[in-house]
Amino acid sequence: MHTVTPSVRYIGVDDRTIDLFESQYKVPNGVSYNSYLLLDEKTAVMDTVDRRGTTEWLQNLERELDGRTPDYLVCLHMEPDHAGNVQTLAEKYPEMQIVGNAKTFTLMEQFFTFDLTGRKVVVKEGDTLSLGSHTLTFVMAPMVHWPEVMVAYESSEKILFSADGFGKFGALDADEAWDCEARRYYFNIVGKYGAQVQALLKKAAGLDIAIICPLHGPILKEDLGHYIGLYDKWSRYEPEVEGVFIAYASIHGNTAQAARYLTERLEERGMKVTLADVSRADMAECVEDAFKYSKMVCAAASYDAGLFPPMEDFLHHLRAKTYRSRKVALVENGSWAPSAGKCMRAILGEMKDLTVREELVSIRSSVKPETKAALDELAAWLAE
Repeated sequence: MHTVTPSVRYIGVDDRTIDLFESQYKVPNGVSYNSYLLLDEKTAVMDTVDRRGTTEWLQNLERELDGRTPDYLVCLHMEPDHAGNVQTLAEKYPEMQIVGNAKTFTLMEQFFTFDLTGRKVVVKEGDTLSLGSHTLTFVMAPMVHWPEVMVAYESSEKILFSADGFGKFGALDADEAWDCEARRYYFNIVGKYGAQVQALLKKAAGLDIAIICPLHGPILKEDLGHYIGLYDKWSRYEPEVEGVFIAYASIHGNTAQAARYLTERLEERGMKVTLADVSRADMAECVEDAFKYSKMVCAAASYDAGLFPPMEDFLHHLRAKTYRSRKVALVENGSWAPSAGKCMRAILGEMKDLTVREELVSIRSSVKPETKAALDELAAWLAE
């Protein structure tokens, strides 16, 4: 694993002890903090790692340096899970220069206290850094997903150092498919910034890329069209699967019964369906599935003359990640003054390009024959 190519070494670390990435996303298989070392006439460290991995990372770096000292530290992204050891490395190697753009150094001075005088190499779009036979070209990628983000392309070996782009949850030794955890990562971490990802993809289309080295997850060397194609689809907010995501928030089980009934009717029609209880499911997975499918049903109980909080929380997450371009239907439950439907409709009304079904399925306490008839009609609408 240490060798990406003979001149590019992997020096990152796996973190299997972390429970929540960014203190909110469950990572049962951990996460990797990727860092790389370019060895040429001059040496360059590509990003550092989270402070949780400092000791192992320094050991990896020293092993691959084999007595040399780094000439440059290139900072593509200043979020602490990648820049956590900038000051540590700067103090360890006082002659090392630090490469970043103007916004990089603004953030660096906010995070750290060491003296940058005489150590800055400030780059902008299209600038290059020669290490000998290897040359890095810098491409600005603002808001993918912080304002200072940039990527670097090494032309001799056709390597794209993609910052958080093409990253995924999970340690490198996790036995899991790329697509699922990369999708959950994308929509929850980067998903709000589809337009900015599209801008970066257009720049990348002009590059001959053989290897993608992200800051999280595996190094990508094969079938790059698959990964780039998914990023293109995701950042256009296009559904990946024709089917229905049913999200429900049930207090005593009656709304859940309706959601299960609708699931069965849709499956009978041959439709792909995923059902999730937003009171208990991983919220990040619910957001992922909402974007994955072409249609969504939100079924929720009324609560305190408003909306049952787990559904309200879910919809606010979708709004924050710019959920759009989908068909949505609503199911509410209320025993005396149903209010969930109007509340869900109001939140969805703040999102773009949604087709929200006018007809609302309204349950009064429990599922009755008339409820099933209304859900049958809804299934027909979703199957259109």
